[in-house]
Amino acid sequence: QVQLVESGGGLVQAGGSLRLSCAASGRTFSSYAMNWFRQAPGKEREFVAAISWSGSSTYYADSVKGRFTISRDNAKNTVYLQMNLLKPEDTAVYYCASSLDYSDSRPPRALDAWGQGTLVTVSS
Repeated sequence: QVQLVESGGGLVQAGGSLRLSCAASGRTFSSYAMNWFRQAPGKEREFVAAISWSGSSTYYADSVKGRFTISRDNAKNTVYLQMNLLKPEDTAVYYCASSLDYSDSRPPRALDAWGQGTLVTVSS
């Protein structure tokens, strides 16, 4: 398994931006597709975005499409989530997760490892 550590969360006003990072160690980073999920207070964890092994393909939940961008740097073993035009409903703990599968039309089905999460709070 790969080990994952998120960073970059914080407090931001509505309409603002944040960039989350997820640093990986352990097994070969490029062997995994990477994903971001989030969990708001009192709600179930939900899928946010996915990126293929090479980074050439991405997939987003409808709720963030056009506002969030997932990217990866395999040389740095890091995946990013650029979040723009943030809304109060984006407030959640954000988790990165590695997966053995990737699709450009659905969330991953074979999740492998999770980070500990980073809190994003968007004030109105």
